[in-house]
Amino acid sequence: MPRRFAGQVHKQASRFLRSNLLKKEPVWYQAVLENPPLPLPPRAPAPRSLVDTPHRLGTSLDPTIQSSITRRPLPIRYIEDTLRQQFFEDHPFEAFRPVSLIEGARIEDEHPIKGKEWLRLRQRGRNPTPEDAIRYAANLHEHRKVPLTQAYASAVAQFRALRAERDIAISTALREAKAYGIQFGPSDVDITFRKEDKALNTWEKKDELDASALAARKRWKAIVEKEYEQGKWSKGKEYVRLWKEGVRPDYLPVLKQPVITSAGLESVSREAAEATAELESRRAVGRSVDWMNTMKRAPLS
Repeated sequence: MPRRFAGQVHKQASRFLRSNLLKKEPVWYQAVLENPPLPLPPRAPAPRSLVDTPHRLGTSLDPTIQSSITRRPLPIRYIEDTLRQQFFEDHPFEAFRPVSLIEGARIEDEHPIKGKEWLRLRQRGRNPTPEDAIRYAANLHEHRKVPLTQAYASAVAQFRALRAERDIAISTALREAKAYGIQFGPSDVDITFRKEDKALNTWEKKDELDASALAARKRWKAIVEKEYEQGKWSKGKEYVRLWKEGVRPDYLPVLKQPVITSAGLESVSREAAEATAELESRRAVGRSVDWMNTMKRAPLS
């Protein structure tokens, strides 16, 4: 029994009316004709040429002679994709060369040398790009009927020869210029290194700049000097020794002593003299009197 699709009921009813199998139109017939159902999606992919389809070993090249079970569209694959993948696997560092991606106002026309006229890679310039080599191999395969492996080998050989020729020419011109005394300026790499060193040197002065900026903002704040005399801590032994010897601690400021000059003895002021006398009297008392009662008294007989 053939399959029945709901979207084709009105078509089958039309056939039945034309063949007099139906004597009267159904009630829904005119309504469905005015508003037909949506068509079903295609079951098989549209026929395509063999230009952009991958080649499979052991299968027919004609997609129409395949099994009717295959309902998926064929993948898109060009010859340039295979050549490009193999080229960058053999020359990985070509991907690091700078390439301009800026688009102009119009698309550039294709090079006039193409098709059967393109016999050598040099015809498009002495500094070919990877895309030139890939396109040259595809051109040999399409127009000269050269096997893809041989076309790729020929394109790669010519590409390497032209690149080697260019490198030798550049190095020779550079040596010749240096021999004539021409001095070249710093390269982009040297300029970048200088900028990097300059930025790193600013880190060393960052602490000093921060301290000076802080002092400029807050002049009333005390800044502790980092350089000071490093003494040795005696754990209080020096203080105990002076205490046992009877030397009392003195926190008075150092007073100005008389100085002998050519004009005579330079005397100190009255206040300084009184303070000096008071200091000497305290020292005398500290040496003569047991002011902390630390001396042992003789036992009574």
